[in-house]
Amino acid sequence: MSRFSFHRHFIALAILIVTAIALAACQPVPSPTPAAAPAEAVAEHTMEMAATDLSSPASQLHGAMRKLWADHMQWTYITVDNFFNNEAALQPALDRLLLNQKHIGQAIAPYYGQEAADKLAELLTEHITGAVPVLTAAKTGDEAGLDQALADWHANAKEIANFLSAANPEHWPPSATEPMLKQHIDTTVAYSVDLLKGDYAAAIQHYDEAYDHMMMLADTLAQGLVASFPEKF
Repeated sequence: MSRFSFHRHFIALAILIVTAIALAACQPVPSPTPAAAPAEAVAEHTMEMAATDLSSPASQLHGAMRKLWADHMQWTYITVDNFFNNEAALQPALDRLLLNQKHIGQAIAPYYGQEAADKLAELLTEHITGAVPVLTAAKTGDEAGLDQALADWHANAKEIANFLSAANPEHWPPSATEPMLKQHIDTTVAYSVDLLKGDYAAAIQHYDEAYDHMMMLADTLAQGLVASFPEKF
């Protein structure tokens, strides 16, 4: 397959992912009230967070969790862009991104202990290093390598989801964690394709969508901790 044909394949994959995400977001979600449109749901969620007492321990946890996952998003975007377009800046960005995984793992140490924190950091580090074969295959035009790398990347996401669900089955069930982590990968692929093409306007749009999704994941994790450890809040 020519490199041009491969890039069309990779772009087609991204289009399918974006379409699937859009369709999934438009599906009705069981709730006491009618489901809102995706943008309205994000806005409503943000307003609810803003209305809380920011000085409370629970709100401070929400803020800290959002900061950790915002860093994850920011440094992932920068690292992907550098991978394709600025090799000299790649390693420092990657090092900072890998440090973020340790920070996220450490965030659960007060609740689940250091061993669990180290395990989460390990799985998240594999999540980052697992992206390298995906980006390499995309950049070099290795279609078979891309398919395998994506399969491995999704398998790691499921491992992370299973780890979280085992730690907190009531508030982080697989029905919540697995789709959230899958969508994180899918949205990352979407803006990665844009960066590979040099389409920064589209990359920023898809990044914003990925960021909003990640903030909802961060809030889900924080809410689960508050609900499971009320004595700490």
